[in-house]
Amino acid sequence: MTEKVNLKATKRIEFGRKTNKGRKVGLIPAVVYGRGIKTESLWVKKLDFERLIAKSGESTMISLEIDGKNNRNVIIYETQEDPVKGNYTHIDFFQVRMDEEIETDVELIYIGEEEALAVKELGGVLVKNMDAITVKCLPGDLPSEINVNVATLATFDDRITISDLKISDKVKVDIDPETVVALVSPPRSEEELSQLEEKVVEDVTKVEGVVKEEAPVEGEQKEEKPEEAKKE
Repeated sequence: MTEKVNLKATKRIEFGRKTNKGRKVGLIPAVVYGRGIKTESLWVKKLDFERLIAKSGESTMISLEIDGKNNRNVIIYETQEDPVKGNYTHIDFFQVRMDEEIETDVELIYIGEEEALAVKELGGVLVKNMDAITVKCLPGDLPSEINVNVATLATFDDRITISDLKISDKVKVDIDPETVVALVSPPRSEEELSQLEEKVVEDVTKVEGVVKEEAPVEGEQKEEKPEEAKKE
């Protein structure tokens, strides 16, 4: 059964641009909602939330304490981040019922790359085809993450598929069991690298040629198209 983690929050009455004041003092605006419950606006301490994510990831059951009481069983439904700074700017919590199944994404954690012979001895490149998979289960059975042990990849023909993942029978995964999750591709040969370099140079030359061709000569005025000419 998934271990539940705790997080404290306080009710929020600031909205719109006023939430920027809260962000400046280390708070993240959030909301909690769910089937049959009233949506509530909250503040969550930035440091507390970042610690939770670092320790348990985004796919985990949370006991959300609001104003020192009223604990809710929630999961993180969605987060928003600043595209430049990478800070969390908003959080959506979804309140769950422990007797009803939920469907959510669980992060895949790749381990054992340094032990994979296809990487270590053959010089291959690990290819990760998925970052997360969608699962369906009761909230209490929700895994916080799913490990993908790539140490078993000894040759370039080896594959790790969905069926190879260690997932509880209580967790449903509606993906073809033969779907490839990870593999190791062989390193590029010198000939392939040379061909790739030549193609890059060729593409750059073409782009530069087009730019030069379209650039107006100094002192020369661009010919005005008939439809652009001013009507007298």
